Amino acid sequence: MVEEACKSKNNHFGYGAWAYHTLSVVKYAKLLAKKLKADLEVVEMAALLHDYASVLDKDLYPDHHLHGARLAEEILQKYSFPPQKIKAIKDCILNHRTSKKAKLPTIEAKIIASADAMAHFDNLSSLFYLAFVQDKMDIEKGTSFVVNKLQRSWEKLLPEAKELLKEHSKAIKILFK
Repeated sequence: MVEEACKSKNNHFGYGAWAYHTLSVVKYAKLLAKKLKADLEVVEMAALLHDYASVLDKDLYPDHHLHGARLAEEILQKYSFPPQKIKAIKDCILNHRTSKKAKLPTIEAKIIASADAMAHFDNLSSLFYLAFVQDKMDIEKGTSFVVNKLQRSWEKLLPEAKELLKEHSKAIKILFK
């Protein structure tokens, strides 16, 4: 369902939202969930749905965490997910954004916030694409956008996530010197 929404011509972010972001978020979320003994089902579903609202409608992007939590509840109820799992998944989606400085209520929410940020380091080219192609920024503005996004992302990482990305971080620092 999420991949199909990413394929839609109405998706402002293009199929790359799936291929270069969501799949990375899922990969890192599952890795961290296993490492930190978190609820794997909650983490995987939240990773899949965390940006779903903004993929459906770019106008929802400013509050996509709020719309995404609402949509996730509607979707998961159709599949008879237990209410406590739905609440946990919604908490993850509500709290995944670095720009919102949310207090992360559970280890699963911390994992989704970290996995979302980790995907930015994993797929640097997608940030450049967003800045320069999708949002048509000039060199100065686009570079500043990418650097600031990476800085905010690094700050929200769990220590275990920082350890996994330390080589990525070193390489990116060299790139931007």
